[in-house]
This record gives sequence, C-alpha cells and structure tokens, in this order.
Amino acid sequence: MEHSSSATITATATAPSEDPQLAPLRDAIQVLLNTDPSLRCAGNTIAGLEKLRSQFDFLTSTSVAEFDQWGEWGHDGALNATAWIDTTCHVPKNEARAQLRRGKALASLPLVAQAWKEGDIGAAHVDALIRVKRPVTEESLSRDEKVLVGVARTMKFAEFATALDYWEQRADQDGSDEAAEAKKTQRDVYLYPSPYGYLGEMRFDRIGGAIVVKEHKRIEEELFEADWAEAKERLGRDPHVVDLARTPAQRRADAMIEMAVRSASTPPGARRPEPLFSVLIDYPTFWGTISQLEQGPVVTPGSLLSWLDTATFERIIFSPGQRAECSETARFFTGATRRAVEVRDRQCQHEFCDLSAEKCQIDHIVPFSEGGPTNQENAQVLCGPHNRMRYERPPPDG
Repeated sequence: MEHSSSATITATATAPSEDPQLAPLRDAIQVLLNTDPSLRCAGNTIAGLEKLRSQFDFLTSTSVAEFDQWGEWGHDGALNATAWIDTTCHVPKNEARAQLRRGKALASLPLVAQAWKEGDIGAAHVDALIRVKRPVTEESLSRDEKVLVGVARTMKFAEFATALDYWEQRADQDGSDEAAEAKKTQRDVYLYPSPYGYLGEMRFDRIGGAIVVKEHKRIEEELFEADWAEAKERLGRDPHVVDLARTPAQRRADAMIEMAVRSASTPPGARRPEPLFSVLIDYPTFWGTISQLEQGPVVTPGSLLSWLDTATFERIIFSPGQRAECSETARFFTGATRRAVEVRDRQCQHEFCDLSAEKCQIDHIVPFSEGGPTNQENAQVLCGPHNRMRYERPPPDG
C-alpha cells in the first residue's frame, strides 16, 4: 500500500489593502525615487529628508500605539500588536516593540512629542529620554522637559546624551549609582573556538572599558606606525592606506593579541594602567560636581570610590568667561593650560567635526602673528585639517 508523502502547511499572512490616506505620500515618495540621486544630494535636500524621516518615525510610532490600543491585530489571531507587525510587515520584533514603546511614552512627554512631530528631534532622542523616565525622576522630568528638549533640538546627539547623563545624576543620584554598579556586575568576556578561529564578545562598565580601550588604542597606533614605516621603506615613498601590510581590522585584532603578550611578559614592578578622572566643578556654586573619564564618558560620583587609591584625578574649576583652572598633576604639570582647554572644549570646535580634543591641536583664536596672546581665553581646540583650513586662502572669484 502506497502512502502519500506528508504535506507541510505554512500559514502566510495576507497583506492588508492600502489605506487611501497613504496614497499621496506613496506617490510623492515615488517621484523622488524616480529622480537620479545626483539631483537630490544637495545639503538642504539631505537636511529635509532627515527631518521628514523623523516626522515619519513619529507618525509610525503614534499609529502603532493606537493600533495596539484598538486591538485590530487580534482579528487575525495575533497575540499582540508586535507579533502582527513582525508577521505582516516583516519588521523585527525588537523594532516593533521600540515603535510601540515610543508611541505609548509620548502621552506623558508632550513637549518631546511636539518636537518629534516637528522633526526637530529623532527616535534616538526619544529613546534616550524614555530611558531616564521612571517614578523617581518623573517630577523632575516634567519640570525640566522644556530644557531637555531645547538641548536635544540644538546640540549634537553626543553632547545631548552627555547632558542627559548629568541631568539623570541630579534627578536620581542613588539610582544612577545603582545603574552604574549594575552595568559593572554585567561585565563579561568570552572566547570560543570555531571553524573560523576564535569568536567572542566583550562587555565592560565605562571605567573598565576606558582602561581597555585606551591601552588597545595605544598599541593599535604603534602597529599603524610600524606598518607605515615598513610600507614607506618598501615603496620608497609615503604610502597610501591600501599599501599597508594590515587592514584596520587586522591591526585591531593584532593589538589585542599584543596586549595579551605584553601582559604575560610584564616585568615586576611595572606600572599598571590607570584611568584619569576629570572632576569638573562649577565656579560660583561648587555643588555641581561633574565627573568624566579622560576620553569623555560620564561616570557617577559613586563609581569613583573604588578607584581612589589607584586612579589619577584632576580638578577642573570653571570660572566666569569660560576659563578653566586645572589642578597640577605629575602627568600634566607642563601642559596644565593645554589640558584645561581640552577639558573645556572636549572636541574640535569646528561645527562639523567631533574629533576628541586629545587628538587635536590647540589653536590661537587671534593668531599669534597678529599679537594674539597664548592663554585660555584666546585658545580653542581644532583638529589638524580644520586648523589648517583657517589659514588657507579662499579660492579666486570666477
């Protein structure tokens, strides 16, 4: 007796018909898609597209929140809105959950909602503000929402994130310390053999991670200099990046191996790597203590306690007129003025650059050749290209 082969039945969600409200939007987008990219690459076009994308994200998140509320997803047998979106729209569940989370949170953040609706902030800003919203911070967030939205509208995202970190410390110092400790307890490193070599992942708290990153970067730069010297000698000219023996990814991997090799061969009595904490104090009040790592990440005051005996600390007092008084440390004794300017400016001061101050130059605002003094008030951090750009002659007219 012959048996028929078993059949596998796969349920496929039927895509719903198009909402007529979306037809004009679809047609407008199609017009742009039919345009050659070279005709839609002007700066104002890019700025406009980014603004529209933020508004579209707002539109999507608020619609998803209402979709969840009304429960239409259940008509198809879905257990929740995100499962319906995952199956019908092929959107990852974590993104669908994020859309829903943002849409629901806006009810208690009206100024955030308005700024997002206008396209002045994006989903990343909303996620950051939702992250700091909890029962103990709700009153402070309601009071300061206008200020935080103003910061989000006008600052680069990284600067906004730093400002929000400090706001969170003020609003919930105990919670911030607890969160920092929780991140520390989640630290983990693992490596496992595979057919492709060793694979793995690393997770550190901000302080531990800063120590690892700084040393890893230092060795990586050593390897780059070695590769550059080897290529120059081999070619008899300054090499291009493609001429180097290793790719950036290979140098990063080799730097990690070199860290392990040097650790195994560390001589007795060698100095252990240590973080540098910059404790920034507002001059008029002295109560607004700000703590950051040398590279910039914000750390809570409580997380410094276990490093008091091993780390290097510097005190920066900001006085009126953007002057920063830098305490003397053995490490920065001869460069206290430079260090104060680095801490004050944090990064290249050109509007379209965010290279960290430690990789930049300190430039005279009024050129030294024109009588400009060498002091903090006449100093600014600029990267090499933007420093040179100041003194380049403008192109001739015509």
